[in-house]
Amino acid sequence: MISKKINPIGIFDSGIGGLTVVRQITDLLPGESLIYFGDTARVPYGTKSDRIVREFAWEDSLFLLRQSVKMIVVACNTASAVALEELDRYLKVPVIGVIKPGARAAVNRTRNGRIGVIGTQATIDSGAYQTEIQRINPDYQVVSAACPLFVPLAEEGWVEGEVPELAARMYLSALLESDIDTLILGCTHYPLLKPLLSKIAGPSVSLIDSAEATALVVAETLSRRGLLDESRQGEYDFYVSDLPRKFEELGMRFLGRSIQVSIAEPWKATNPTYFTKSP
Repeated sequence: MISKKINPIGIFDSGIGGLTVVRQITDLLPGESLIYFGDTARVPYGTKSDRIVREFAWEDSLFLLRQSVKMIVVACNTASAVALEELDRYLKVPVIGVIKPGARAAVNRTRNGRIGVIGTQATIDSGAYQTEIQRINPDYQVVSAACPLFVPLAEEGWVEGEVPELAARMYLSALLESDIDTLILGCTHYPLLKPLLSKIAGPSVSLIDSAEATALVVAETLSRRGLLDESRQGEYDFYVSDLPRKFEELGMRFLGRSIQVSIAEPWKATNPTYFTKSP
């Protein structure tokens, strides 16, 4: 368990995909301790209303705040699109999502101003990446495609071979015909498919891993605020709201190492010290 003397980074997701964000943060910041919560009892968030997603995001955040985290990373594209602004407005700790870092990285990388986005149906329907990209540069063209099969394929370990390649070629065809030169992987499961997607997209298309981009923003934010912990090797705690053994099995696939997982149910806390002002 994490020492009470160390203020860890808190990370939450609707399920297991956020572990790709964990992997990038631990690779970049090995001295940081992390607490991860995956809301596996209520996954997916993408099929829920905005009101319910905001409610779940608050419960997840307040659970992490009870663990004395110094930052919250919303490692869920749906929650980032729907709830990030509200969380950031009211919580005292910095709150980082996965959409703005991915969008900013794509804007910095593109050469022709045509950017592709792939994600779950809910993320694509939200238009969050397009909104953020065009906020930075309204002249850029954004082409999006929902890829519903990618999440189950990643979780089953089907990241290469005939079946995932057929699905990927079908999903990417319209984007590649639009002459994109940059492709955002707008779901935290998708980095597991990166070699396959890179093969299909070809060398002229740069892939933007939103998990990698988020880790860079986390490092920059902690450094700017004087919150970096480089004194020791980080410690990691993992919680889920259901099916911990299944999460441990998948954790090996996502993190490349074994993990131990505990059960926790998120709850709403009313302690006013969590907020900068009343929500």
